[in-house]
Amino acid sequence: MAKPKGWFKPFDPVHLGAIIFIIGCLWIGTQRYVDRMTIPVSALTHNTQTSIVSIKKGESLRELGDTLQGEHMIASSNFFVLYARLTGVETQIKAGSYRIDNALSMKEILRRIVGGEVLRYQVTIPEGYTNDQIARLLVSKGIVTNDGWRAALKTEKFAYPFLENAPAGPKRLDGFLFPATYDLYADFTASEIQQMMLERFGTAFTPDLQQRARQEGLSVRQVIILASIVEREARLESERPIIASVFLNRLKHGMRLESCATVQYVLGTPKEKLTYQDVRIPSPYNTYLHDGLPPGPISNPGLASIRAVLYPANSNYYFFVAKGDGSHVFSTTYGQHVTATRQLAQ
Repeated sequence: MAKPKGWFKPFDPVHLGAIIFIIGCLWIGTQRYVDRMTIPVSALTHNTQTSIVSIKKGESLRELGDTLQGEHMIASSNFFVLYARLTGVETQIKAGSYRIDNALSMKEILRRIVGGEVLRYQVTIPEGYTNDQIARLLVSKGIVTNDGWRAALKTEKFAYPFLENAPAGPKRLDGFLFPATYDLYADFTASEIQQMMLERFGTAFTPDLQQRARQEGLSVRQVIILASIVEREARLESERPIIASVFLNRLKHGMRLESCATVQYVLGTPKEKLTYQDVRIPSPYNTYLHDGLPPGPISNPGLASIRAVLYPANSNYYFFVAKGDGSHVFSTTYGQHVTATRQLAQ
């Protein structure tokens, strides 16, 4: 019986084998191409490098691919775009700054960007740093520019109750950029970082501390000015309340603070020993020449110094002199102070 026309005719073994061979070659070729396009670029160039890649909001996938290829992080922008679209992650890419090196595969680079693993810095601001010192630290880590930091200090209108009586200008935030450890991202602006530090201050200066300041007859700003001086004078934790009591005792009895730390602040560059000429430098911050508190904080004090001002030691000391090991000799009378100073000078 004859087979009807159009009946399927199976391939003979030779033809079938040829088709399988061609498909296999195409598969292997495709796999090799994909592998070559996705393996770390460093494996192709034998040269490892790292770049900071910033992705702006609204940036196209093509722009990102071109940037990564231009930075030698991926082998092909075209393949990067195709792969992202085929895997459905095109709309999941997150803006931000990323540290990427070409020892990562293209798939790993894409996974980081989709996962939002943006560049983060953990930065510790030491207690007693001035705003200039904070700026130098952040600039050295590439987080802000010096001009950007200064512009934010001078012009940003931060609305916090503790800043209400602060003078306008670049010194407005002095004392209130709270020293702590911060997680900062590379795309943070100077203004955002300053606001973060101000918020930390607002959290640290609790309602209980505010109430204590009112009980002591001090404004928040006065507390911070005094604490900033204590921060710069004290070396031992146990002496902070004692040093605070010295300055508070002097203020109560109309004596000038005569703090060497305020003169060091005027000088800008610390000196191991101050001269007579140093303490005569004309400046409103020089507490050897002017009564009362200086016009603003001389550093950003930590919580320990703030608490020392609010909970000072109960002392009758009016003088202290450094011993050279971080501790001080405290005296009640000027005569005792002179004797202690001479003994330490021997």
